[in-house]
Amino acid sequence: MRRYSLTLLALAMFAGTTCYAQQYTIDHAHSFASFSVRHMMISNAAGRFTDVSGIINYDEKDPAKSSVDAHIKTTTINTDNDYRDKDLRGPNYFDVEKFPEIVFKSEKVEKRGNQWVAIGALTMHGVSRRMELPFEIAKADTPQGTAIGVTASTKLNRKDFGINGGGVAVGDDIKIELSIEAKPAKAASPAVSAPKK
Repeated sequence: MRRYSLTLLALAMFAGTTCYAQQYTIDHAHSFASFSVRHMMISNAAGRFTDVSGIINYDEKDPAKSSVDAHIKTTTINTDNDYRDKDLRGPNYFDVEKFPEIVFKSEKVEKRGNQWVAIGALTMHGVSRRMELPFEIAKADTPQGTAIGVTASTKLNRKDFGINGGGVAVGDDIKIELSIEAKPAKAASPAVSAPKK
């Protein structure tokens, strides 16, 4: 009876520690978030954030057990126009000194038909709202080692996050596209290349 109890205990411990999720670090050297918005109701203005970082826990056997914690530095906004970028970083829009990051933390991942969706909280400009982010994910072996790639797109209303600048000259709906590359935590590219000794 004692041997049977010990066997059950060992199985329970093994089941509790078994995890198929692999942790990946977002490689910001190969990742970005882009956006576009209607300008003057006649054209689209586009830009991007060039510093995206964070952690993806990817369970290849069961993606529904995956998760993401992603951070975007608002100071890295770039629309290829210095005057506009300065305005976007200011209090009329992102107010980067007060709100230096945009953060998305998933609460769950689920499959709807053929589409995977990450559901979680998006925090921007000091406001948190629940958001659904449809995405595609792929895994590959590269010359630099194993990597995963994630692409995602969605739309949000900037005024839901208290970004009200621009008046009628700037549309409310923002289209967002994410292109993310991630590698096992120790293999991600450093922010700055280490000096050679």
